[in-house]
Amino acid sequence: MGKIYGYARVSTTGQYKQGNSIENQIELLKNAGCEIIHQEACTGTKKDRPVFKSLLKELNTGDTLVVTKLDRLARTAVEGVSLVQELLADGINVYILNMGMIEDSPVGKLILTIMLAFAEFERDLIIERTQEGKEIAKKNPDYREGRPKKFKRKQIEHALELLEEHTYKEVEEITGISKSTLIRAKRKNIALSLSNK
Repeated sequence: MGKIYGYARVSTTGQYKQGNSIENQIELLKNAGCEIIHQEACTGTKKDRPVFKSLLKELNTGDTLVVTKLDRLARTAVEGVSLVQELLADGINVYILNMGMIEDSPVGKLILTIMLAFAEFERDLIIERTQEGKEIAKKNPDYREGRPKKFKRKQIEHALELLEEHTYKEVEEITGISKSTLIRAKRKNIALSLSNK
């Protein structure tokens, strides 16, 4: 029979020190029969979770990983489902306290199917909201596709003029515009002048 591992995570270091939600998670994990509990303070958005990565390496076939909620495992339902599928493929059971035991059985597969449906729904909602946001933004005459430009054209032109008498480093200190941005702008100007000839 495998070991039962628990994993508890809070979003901020402050929460971790105060022990508010971490204590609650640990208590629930202990009640679920966890023999070994790993804990860390890390936002769900950060991919680098050292304690969690270390725990995944500890798990062996027949072991069970217990968490209080799916969002303790991953930032989104899509990521969570993907991770659960990987664990099940390795013969590791996953017990999500507010959902139930997910194992390689008909019931486990049913829970996973429901999770997948919710994950797909979540992903579709995000895509729909993004598209709606873009359509609204496109109605603005100043809308530009892609990342907004940090510096205006006039600022770049002024910096290029300064380059006639100053070094890249000096211009960067004066304007705050990086050397790489200035080089790109210079190349663009040369290409434009050549195409106009």
